[in-house]
Amino acid sequence: MPLSFLGRTFYRFISLFFSPGNTQITLEYLILPHALHRHGGAGFIGSNLAERLAYDGHEVVIVDDLSAGRWENIDHLLVHPRVTFVEGSVTDLDLLMEIFPDADGIFHQAAIASVPRSVADPLEANEVNVTGTLNVLWAAKECNVPTVVAASTSAIYGDDPTFPKCETMVPRPLSPYAVAKLAGEHYGKIFTDLYGVRTVFLRYFNVFGPRQDPNSEYAAVIPKFITRLLGDKPPIIYGDGEQTRDFIFVADVVRGNVLAMESNASGVFNIAGGSRISLNHLASILAEITGIHHRPIYEPPRPGDVRDSLAEIARAREAFGFAPRSTLEAGLRETVAWFRDGGR
Repeated sequence: MPLSFLGRTFYRFISLFFSPGNTQITLEYLILPHALHRHGGAGFIGSNLAERLAYDGHEVVIVDDLSAGRWENIDHLLVHPRVTFVEGSVTDLDLLMEIFPDADGIFHQAAIASVPRSVADPLEANEVNVTGTLNVLWAAKECNVPTVVAASTSAIYGDDPTFPKCETMVPRPLSPYAVAKLAGEHYGKIFTDLYGVRTVFLRYFNVFGPRQDPNSEYAAVIPKFITRLLGDKPPIIYGDGEQTRDFIFVADVVRGNVLAMESNASGVFNIAGGSRISLNHLASILAEITGIHHRPIYEPPRPGDVRDSLAEIARAREAFGFAPRSTLEAGLRETVAWFRDGGR
């Protein structure tokens, strides 16, 4: 239920997160103009979002099984008087039904967010990314939660040669991960049309920043490049390095989530930097920033990876005022500094 304090209206939000390994939820009750729940809060994007919400004055409940999320990402938040931690999973519908009542909104970040892992185990990817999302939507509907803001992916576009990618394009998923995320978007539309739950699915492009885990077999390219360079090792590139990515700094992704929750928008929206860079160029920029130069090692391309990526972000800008604020180089410098400082 909304609360009033010093003339401001606050809300309770729930955020849900998943760390690849087992299902993980992060719930947050945020004091905003809504009560929000968040799933997946001890992971990379989840912990950054939880921090922003807590420091903005929201009551936050973090739900996570810590299979991939890390205590170090949230331990500074757990001493906060408005932050609570709950261990749980988006595959546990009974748990969701228990914690969703009275929430004003849900941030759903829970997923197995890895193309290679989904190729290796599509059943697991479906259970978490499809059934888990359906559980979140059903629990929101049953508990009268008005809004769900959920993470989706640019992988849905596949290798369509048209650039930039816009939300009206026909999906061409190349992996079980992309298929599962597309199914979640369709469920979101159905729950908006049939049940009146406002759903916003944000198609993240290539997110990077502090707290991104470089140690997983399926880790993203930027933390892998940085940690190898800081370890005086050459970065590894799968393919010829001329494939391109549209990178976006995690602080901008967090802003996109908050703006979407505070808006009246519904549907699917790209969240990206709006420009692209080759992995070869990325490696050279990181070499300059770190001052450590190694010729990359080139390995065969990985199944399911898209060749190129570039987003059109006009729809998000028009619907809820989203625009990235961080340049690629500024974000890379902040990320390198975080890794150099031992991840603190």
